[in-house]
Amino acid sequence: MVNFITAALLILFAAFSRIIPHPANFTSVAAIALFSGVYLDKKYAFIIPVAAMLISDLIIGFHSQMIWVYGSFLVIVFLGFWLKSRNTGTAGKRVGYILGTTILSSILFFAITNFGVWASGYYGLDLKGLAESYVLAIPFFRNTIAGDLIYVTAMFGVYEVIKHYTRSAVLSESKIK
Repeated sequence: MVNFITAALLILFAAFSRIIPHPANFTSVAAIALFSGVYLDKKYAFIIPVAAMLISDLIIGFHSQMIWVYGSFLVIVFLGFWLKSRNTGTAGKRVGYILGTTILSSILFFAITNFGVWASGYYGLDLKGLAESYVLAIPFFRNTIAGDLIYVTAMFGVYEVIKHYTRSAVLSESKIK
């Protein structure tokens, strides 16, 4: 039940972050995809970013690059699974892995979605068009990195603080009895 409630809240939060006014590509969807891969059951991890995108796209409109955008978030969920297997050891090591996968998530989103823009024929279907697709997307990439770093920091940080204090409260309570 907790996983369902968590999943529903994450979906609504991610959808809301796309609907409210924000700089282009400064949303929580990639952070939520990474978080889901690390902390939630696999059955929810893939559903959450796709459901958030579908809900928000129903409101803001669908576009021709959806397959690339949705696909990039699914790749980020897989990156979250990888991070989960590395999320042990010292706090510094865990933070390093989280920071690295966050930046890699931003890069993957940039690479996949802009390749999709190029492949759709929006720019010339040659190397010049491919380069143009990536160069013109650099301002959006800055927003992607900034949004991912802020949302991942907030989500992973809040989760770990809650987990720490919840565990501390349970341990303290067990000592009293």
